[in-house]
Amino acid sequence: MKSFTKPLQWLVGACAITSLSVWSATRHTPLEASSHREAPLIADDPLADNTDVYAFVSPNDPNRVVLIADYIPFQLPQGGPNYATFGENIRYEIHVKNDGTTAGDNITYRFTFTRVNQDPSTFFNVRLGQQNLKTTYTCEKSVNGGAFSAIVTGGVVPVNNIGPRSINGGAGLNQPSYASIRQSAVTNATGGGGEQVFCGPSDDPFFVDLGAIFDLAGLRVNQGARDGLAKYNVHSIALSVPIATLQKNGQPVSAAANILDPNYVIGVWASASRPSVRTLSPTGGPTTDNATYVQVSRLGMPLTNEAIIPVGNKDAWNRTTPYAEAASTDDYLSNPELGLYMDDRQFGGAVPALGALRIQTSSLAGFPGLPAGGFDFGNTRPGLFPLKGSAAVAGTALDDAAFGNYLLVSGKPRSVDIKPIFHTGVPNLRPYQLATGKGGNPLAAGKPFVNNFLPLSGANPGGDMLRLNMAVPATPRNSPDFSNEGLFAAAVLGLTDPRFNGNANLQMIPNMDGFPNGRRLEDEVVKIELQAVSGAALAAIGLWYDDYTPTSPSPVTPKLKGVLNFSAGVEGNDAPFSATFPYVAAPWDGFANRR
Repeated sequence: MKSFTKPLQWLVGACAITSLSVWSATRHTPLEASSHREAPLIADDPLADNTDVYAFVSPNDPNRVVLIADYIPFQLPQGGPNYATFGENIRYEIHVKNDGTTAGDNITYRFTFTRVNQDPSTFFNVRLGQQNLKTTYTCEKSVNGGAFSAIVTGGVVPVNNIGPRSINGGAGLNQPSYASIRQSAVTNATGGGGEQVFCGPSDDPFFVDLGAIFDLAGLRVNQGARDGLAKYNVHSIALSVPIATLQKNGQPVSAAANILDPNYVIGVWASASRPSVRTLSPTGGPTTDNATYVQVSRLGMPLTNEAIIPVGNKDAWNRTTPYAEAASTDDYLSNPELGLYMDDRQFGGAVPALGALRIQTSSLAGFPGLPAGGFDFGNTRPGLFPLKGSAAVAGTALDDAAFGNYLLVSGKPRSVDIKPIFHTGVPNLRPYQLATGKGGNPLAAGKPFVNNFLPLSGANPGGDMLRLNMAVPATPRNSPDFSNEGLFAAAVLGLTDPRFNGNANLQMIPNMDGFPNGRRLEDEVVKIELQAVSGAALAAIGLWYDDYTPTSPSPVTPKLKGVLNFSAGVEGNDAPFSATFPYVAAPWDGFANRR
């Protein structure tokens, strides 16, 4: 397995009755895979289960962005004869926000699917050139809430990778290779947007040691960690879209003022919706659905509904859009449950595998001009709130005249870092710049390294989306600087590498295009998010760990090294990603699979 760790070491119904779907009711029922079976209700509806969302600048074309939404978790490649495919009565959607001053989506891509049996006389999925459960799709597009118009009709979903007799043999489809079937399914959309579209089975690109995570986070880093999603498939919806199509004013990336131009930030999330009412026939005839759809699954940032939202609110969260994000969700981010297991005053000793991850409880204590006890970011502690309204935060993002009332909240210390990472994106404003050039003052201007800030209109600017600044160039995948640590890898280079730490000027630092500035397929989001909860983002901007004192020779202390060297056990995918669109790896072969 290749590791990308440089530069550092996650209906009921019968008898012709009309029955309300469980999704239309108002039932309200921590740590899962990225979004596999993440809430009680959606665990019973795998066809609508949105497992992962990715958004990244194309590594092959700086003028395009790739959006991927995966559905239908834990597909066994050999799971015949009725192999998994997209559901017929589900609306799968990818949503794009590019203007925070407007309401709702700015662009929505909707996918609906149809299945046919070409040879209903056999139990086989494929026989003599015919395919059962053969699936096609329509892709529609809506701009700024307008009517949907079709940009792809009759799009083909590739057959599942059943095995060589079904794919290559004369008794099957008699095709030269599965790769040729898959690539021929890439479709150019109409309508002038320039989109390329792919819908079909893929290897599940998410990687994590599920067995260890679910066993009360008993990560087995040095004890044979195992990718719990290895050799499972999903179904992917992938779009390659010109940046000019997604940018709010229709501008190409060449028109960007710089690589952190705020006008090139987009928010991306995906969803699945089902009809609220189904009518079932007592004789086994066709079902009928009403025209009102209810959202049953959504996903933006990875792990939100798994590791942030408590089980009692997971189903409700799935039914809510980012534009109606409950204030309680902000609170879950401001005092994240995971923080309790990274603080020895709370339950830090309960999860030994997280022992290297310890939140700052007295950051910068003893430094002149700062609170004597330093800054405490443990759950319910003050954090930076004591600075609210003071001259120290004047002119920064923490100023009440800017976003201080959202970022500095009493008893909610992670309002300053975890909440904006998930709910607004991070602005290129003081103090959200690297400690490089700050002269020891975390509130001073430093080296820019991120700007994916896209607050929403309304009283609460927050909403869970994967935010990407499209102006940031892609880091070449073959670069020695490429890292699965995403933006934290960029921060380390900006703080320690002579190519970047000699000045506080804006430069393209490798991996500035990585999570949480968008999400690349390679990014190890479990590790990155655990590091973030442990205060790594705070350290990057100069709020160092507790063992950095006025007499320390360097802020690169044992605690910081422990966080940077932390591993969740599985560092890469079980299959290499494709070098070309749709980039997700081909699905596993059902005949050869050894799971």
